[in-house]
Amino acid sequence: MRKKNLLSIGLSVGLVSSMLAPTSSFAADNSNINKEAGTPSFVSGKLTKATSKNPKEILFDYLNDQKSLYQFSGSTAQESFDILSTEKDELGFTVFRLQQLYEDTPVYGSTQTVHVDKDGVLTAVSGTVIPDLGSKKELKKATKFKKQDAIQKAETDLGFTPDYEQKPESTLVVYSEGESASYAYHVTLNFLSPEPGNWQYIIDATSGEVLTSFNALHEAKKEGVGKPGGGGNVTGTITTGTGTGVLGDPKTFNTLLSSSTYYLKDTTRGDGIFTYDAANRTRLPGSLWADADNAFNASYDAAAVDAHYYAGATYDYYKDVFNRDSYDGNGAPLESTVHYGRNYNNAFWNGSQMVYGDGDGSTFVSLSGGEDVVAHELTHAVTDTTADLIYQNESGALNESMSDVFGTLVEYHDNNNPDWLIGEDIYTPGTSGDALRSMSDPSQFGDPDHYSVRYTGTQDNGGVHINSGIMNKAAYLLSEGGTFYGVTVSGIGKDKLGAIYYRTLTQYLTASSSFSQMRSAAVQAATDLYGASSSEVQSVNKAFDAVGVQ
Repeated sequence: MRKKNLLSIGLSVGLVSSMLAPTSSFAADNSNINKEAGTPSFVSGKLTKATSKNPKEILFDYLNDQKSLYQFSGSTAQESFDILSTEKDELGFTVFRLQQLYEDTPVYGSTQTVHVDKDGVLTAVSGTVIPDLGSKKELKKATKFKKQDAIQKAETDLGFTPDYEQKPESTLVVYSEGESASYAYHVTLNFLSPEPGNWQYIIDATSGEVLTSFNALHEAKKEGVGKPGGGGNVTGTITTGTGTGVLGDPKTFNTLLSSSTYYLKDTTRGDGIFTYDAANRTRLPGSLWADADNAFNASYDAAAVDAHYYAGATYDYYKDVFNRDSYDGNGAPLESTVHYGRNYNNAFWNGSQMVYGDGDGSTFVSLSGGEDVVAHELTHAVTDTTADLIYQNESGALNESMSDVFGTLVEYHDNNNPDWLIGEDIYTPGTSGDALRSMSDPSQFGDPDHYSVRYTGTQDNGGVHINSGIMNKAAYLLSEGGTFYGVTVSGIGKDKLGAIYYRTLTQYLTASSSFSQMRSAAVQAATDLYGASSSEVQSVNKAFDAVGVQ
């Protein structure tokens, strides 16, 4: 989440039903073709007959029947796709998440979801498949570079050898861009010093060329992996503590009493909520926050009070509303570190925990003091464990927008002076009415609010924060209603917005989703929840019409 000074791929609608192979007599109701790849990015409808076969058989039978449509290169779908996960949802759908393969190597950014309903009907395939990889000449060349060579190349390009928080990773992938595809190494460099970074590099495995790179750190102005521990193994009795937050407001929260000391550790939510003190250093996680009397009212306590309380509030929102147990759905601990660095004007999710700076008092106050900021960053973790949207271009803007949407919905759920501004409580304390972004009026802070005025440059990872304004405006209109660019949207309220977007994020979006795929996915999520002819589906379509996304 970052303040900006700056103000794709389009998909065609309604083409897939005419392209379905003759082996299927079932037309798609909701569809998009990726113009660049020439394969569907989204298809839904009653795509197969009802059957008593198991869902996995139905999935692979369908893809094999539709090979000419998806144009994957293996002789069978079983060779061309790896099932990453299988879940059954509350509506009775079996939901698969897939990874495209080429000769057993994962294709970077090419993930898909497939839905099979309780009657054995395959109802949706979401996610672009990279076509015809077997014909790509670059994939016939030998991989001269080794994994370690790729790491060294990335470090050279970065310009320094970092002090790593996590051992650098290098994974062989197939990387496709435009008409070309080649073997490459996906390198991750994760570090805190000299400044936090989670750099992602794609290095050509034959030439050693840097094909692309970007910093995927999800901060409150952008991700890495910290070191667990620091006293988190303390045991004792849960008690109720009190304290004063960054903005001077009183709060109550769970603490743990152990040997006459009270710790900011709450074992009642998932595998626990832990809050640490970095003591203005830059090592993680720091010391588990301790207090003698269970009253956290000192000014130095305020950042920890808010980090602890708002992590709990975010956990409660996802658990109460969606029955999601922490960001990964499996009770992962929520760890936060406050007082990171000196006058550090940022906060970030580093892949395993939250980190908050104190701000310099002018640009920011302690960043844990914004509930929407805390929930925004923790929603990045939800995204990482579901759609895993690549933090570039339109998929990155969707990543940012989802965090803004759910950051706002957490604020409303907690009834904490909620509004449609992002970061207003901790940004530029001396400027009244200022915020990082506005969802109701993105243009107020220089962000585009319509696809026709989207940012198309390379800054901000291709506009991940900038273009989130377009998706934020669509979400606001869907919830609250209004007329924009001559299109009138009937609002459906915050609860239904949350329900549709949560299902969209966790079941239909894929790593490289575009804005147009987001529209198809949201329509399908609303169809699942409320019916194809519902007013909710109509409002979803109108909201995307209003911001120019087809």
